[in-house]
Amino acid sequence: MSSSSLFSLSNSKSRFEAYNRLQAATVAFGEKLPIPEIVALGGQSDGKSSLLEALLGFRFNVREVEMGTRRPLILQMVHDATALEPRCRFQEEDSEEYGSPVVLPSAIADIIKSRTETLLKKTKSAVSSKPIVMRAEYAHCPNLTIIDTPGFVLKAKKGEPERTPEEILSMVKSLASPPHRILLFLQQSSVEWCSSLWLDAIRDIDPTFRRTIIVVSKFDNRLKEFSDRWEVDRYLSASGYLGDNTHPFFVALPKDRNTISNDEFRRQISQVDSEVLRHLREGVKGGFDEEKFRPYIGFSCLREYLESELQKRYKEAAPATLALLEQRCSDVTSELDKMDSKIQATSDVSQLRRSAMLYAASISNHVATLIDGAADPAPEQWGKTTFEEQSESGIGGWPGVTADIMPPNATLRLYGGAAFERVMHEFHCAAYSIQCPPVSREKVANILLAHASRGGGRGVTEAAAEIARAAARSWLAPLLDTACDRLAFVLGNLFDLALERTRNRESECGSKSGNMDGYIGFHAALRQAYTHFIKDLGKQCKQLVRHHLDSVTSPYSLVCYEKDCQGGFGSSASSSFKFNQSSVNSFLLELSDATMKDQENIPPEKNAKQTTPGKGAEARDVLGESQITVPETPSPDQPCAGGAKKDLANGIDMGGRKRLSRMTGNSRNPDNTSAQNGGSFFLGNADGLLRSGSAYTEICSSAAQHFARIREVLVERNVASALNSGFLTPCRDRLVLAIGLDLFAVNDERFMDMFIVPGAIDVLQNERQSLQKRQKILQSCLNEFKSVARAL
Repeated sequence: MSSSSLFSLSNSKSRFEAYNRLQAATVAFGEKLPIPEIVALGGQSDGKSSLLEALLGFRFNVREVEMGTRRPLILQMVHDATALEPRCRFQEEDSEEYGSPVVLPSAIADIIKSRTETLLKKTKSAVSSKPIVMRAEYAHCPNLTIIDTPGFVLKAKKGEPERTPEEILSMVKSLASPPHRILLFLQQSSVEWCSSLWLDAIRDIDPTFRRTIIVVSKFDNRLKEFSDRWEVDRYLSASGYLGDNTHPFFVALPKDRNTISNDEFRRQISQVDSEVLRHLREGVKGGFDEEKFRPYIGFSCLREYLESELQKRYKEAAPATLALLEQRCSDVTSELDKMDSKIQATSDVSQLRRSAMLYAASISNHVATLIDGAADPAPEQWGKTTFEEQSESGIGGWPGVTADIMPPNATLRLYGGAAFERVMHEFHCAAYSIQCPPVSREKVANILLAHASRGGGRGVTEAAAEIARAAARSWLAPLLDTACDRLAFVLGNLFDLALERTRNRESECGSKSGNMDGYIGFHAALRQAYTHFIKDLGKQCKQLVRHHLDSVTSPYSLVCYEKDCQGGFGSSASSSFKFNQSSVNSFLLELSDATMKDQENIPPEKNAKQTTPGKGAEARDVLGESQITVPETPSPDQPCAGGAKKDLANGIDMGGRKRLSRMTGNSRNPDNTSAQNGGSFFLGNADGLLRSGSAYTEICSSAAQHFARIREVLVERNVASALNSGFLTPCRDRLVLAIGLDLFAVNDERFMDMFIVPGAIDVLQNERQSLQKRQKILQSCLNEFKSVARAL
């Protein structure tokens, strides 16, 4: 061999070794470097395992463990003339170091099987794209690196997940997609190109076969079908299916699987090559076009082509690889400097305080921005629908509301100020879906009786207002609490969004708010301070809206009488003073009579006769006709003994009763009696008159109007402004101060507790060690590639 050939061979081997070391580093550290690599792919039983063993030059029963069915295997074949026996070493998981040499072929298969099962059990998956790296040094193998992939299958085996075939196809496509990788596709010779199962999958990855090497395996099984030259040449060309520029290789390997020596295995490989050529030359009439197809027939031709093609790609990629390595070394050095500064800052309290304050201020500013309106980060990923808010918050629906409340934009994923406003609108819809609940006749009678004992002329109005106030306190208070809890949940979610915005801004513009990654204790304290602030706001807002509820439902509130004030008492003032206690008692008697019939919440019939205990027939006739009763006492169920009229100790105006008695006695005309009383009974509402009908129905109707008025004033005037000022204003103005007081208004010793908690410094130290190791390996690879570049 000439000196130039020896020099070229030496450079080629140096290049190969440099790429092997770089490949080991990329696997260990997850680097993304475009290293030229050969990826073997094909269906199961298409001969990939046999081809790999032939390239290695020895058998290690790889088919026994189906190494390519679960994890990729990177085979780094290193030609070493001194290695008369193969020396195989496996790269350690998550490290660039290689273990001790493995000599026994059975041990190699066991290691592959054990590592595969351990990783799949850990990840709880059927397949994994994390490769196993094996370095084989042998005198009879080429300088070649191949990534063996799981074989394509149509159906999962018994006991395997049904999606295993799809997962394998997806993983293989992912491994073969990078443009710097050469695809080595194997297919059995018994399969016609037009019916190939996996050729379309290869076309999806490499449509023009520009970087695909096609190998027809088990070629000896097809030879007996050829009798004439034109048949052989047509089959070997395959131009009708693969194109004129694609030339497949045709390979046959020994079928004998008996235990034989490595020398015998290599001899059989050469023998099969010779037998295939002899059959094409002598067993086919006219032979075959040797000038055109001879370079593509036989295993030895494929091996030489693969080695030369890989070296060619190595040489072409060397300049770009060198430049990329320099960039990565610079990046890793910069990362290491930042890590050193961060570790050093743990002993510099003032610097650490400054960085932590900047970071906390950044989070607070981003929270304010999200409240004011933002679309970053992506709402599709970070936002929530109304249903998701309800389910994830654990609050559920609105208490007391049976109807589905669907506010506008309920199905959109919102966050921040938009989600806040949607919850406010949802509360508005929920509040207005609640009407004044029905009230039993006993409750109406009890309340009305209590007001009757106080005297005056507004007993009916006060009774209706008290019913409305009690209903408002009972039904609206839970809605207010739920609204505060939902709004607090919306604002609590903004912390993670603010973190994401901070990370994005720092990656785009550089670290301006202090690099606080790795400080686990500080991040936990910051999150806790934010959560505590939002919870406090929620409690304060609950108290605030409850205060508003108490105000509008107070007996001293004019909410129920605003229409009286606005409509004016001038037109009805005289009627108000004409109202006497007898009219109040007449309502009580009507309610009592209905109660005695045991008809809960049902108005009495209009034609029902009502009588007053202790009254004569004449009075009964008159009262029955006019539907007016005058009780002897405020209690409708307690008749007077002997029919005598007794003065009430609760201060009922006797003069009023006498005047009413005289009016009913002087005229037996019901219409006249009705006119004497203003045509109806005074209710104290805007029109001042009670419509004819049941007193119970009229009081319930008036209570419903008062309830609606209370709800309107509470929801429209008070709650909206209270919740906005109670939640949003403090988040904008006081969040940074509140977090600052929690985290930084402490002495240095307590402040440092957030940074020296167990695990925080250890994490930083581990990251630093990993960066140092990566820097060392990449720098070594860079030096090697500089030497290779000079040799080029």
